[in-house]
Amino acid sequence: MAPQLHHPDLSGISVVSMLRAVADPVRLRVIELLKDGPERTCSWLAEEVDIPLPTMSHHLKTLREAGVTSSRKEGTTRWTGLRSEELEEQFPGFVNQLGQLARVEHMRHAQRQAR
Repeated sequence: MAPQLHHPDLSGISVVSMLRAVADPVRLRVIELLKDGPERTCSWLAEEVDIPLPTMSHHLKTLREAGVTSSRKEGTTRWTGLRSEELEEQFPGFVNQLGQLARVEHMRHAQRQAR
């Protein structure tokens, strides 16, 4: 049996540690992709963000350890989702605001790339 993944209790997580985790553009994009959707696989997210699978795995580990996401294994597949309900309970408005900021940042990045 595979070991359980560590998911920190949100009562021990600070906004500062979560903000550090999402301060990376790739991780902020992952938040945007997970905000309104279902759980996603590491390979799906890596393809969407256009980065190598091991790099995405590292980013997902950082988000999970910061308490922002949760992961579960199903066979050999690992599914990742945003801890929206738990985060909303602990930090009201955080997920919504973070999603909006992620969307704005992604749009700005796309505009810069189009130039």
